[in-house]
Amino acid sequence: MTRRTTLVRGGLLAAAAALALGAAAPHATARQADSGNWLFVTVTHGDGRHGERPGRLLLCDPPQGHAKAAEACAQLDAVDGDIRRLERRDTYCPMVYAPVTAHARGEWNGHPVDYRETFANGCGMAARTGAVFAVDD
Repeated sequence: MTRRTTLVRGGLLAAAAALALGAAAPHATARQADSGNWLFVTVTHGDGRHGERPGRLLLCDPPQGHAKAAEACAQLDAVDGDIRRLERRDTYCPMVYAPVTAHARGEWNGHPVDYRETFANGCGMAARTGAVFAVDD
């Protein structure tokens, strides 16, 4: 064999190994998420996608993913994962227009969850969605 053939074969083997490992990783992640209720939550600041920050994976068995994960999981358990049914908190929010869009997708008690809503500001979002979207550090 020539040196070029050996390099090509080595490169193909490395690529095949990388593909095999890459295909196995999402399966392991999905298997972990299947063991409990989970949501991938994002909060986008502003009118467009330019304000989107990285999302967080909220896991509830045990609660983890952001600082208020335990509180968020308890709130979601009370409404069977239906974010629209969360109890609205009575609070006074400033009349400042600083739009935020909350988006959650995942699974709760075996049912798919896909929620998206835009609020006038972060205070309004927190009053409506509780701790679920408390992703800012």
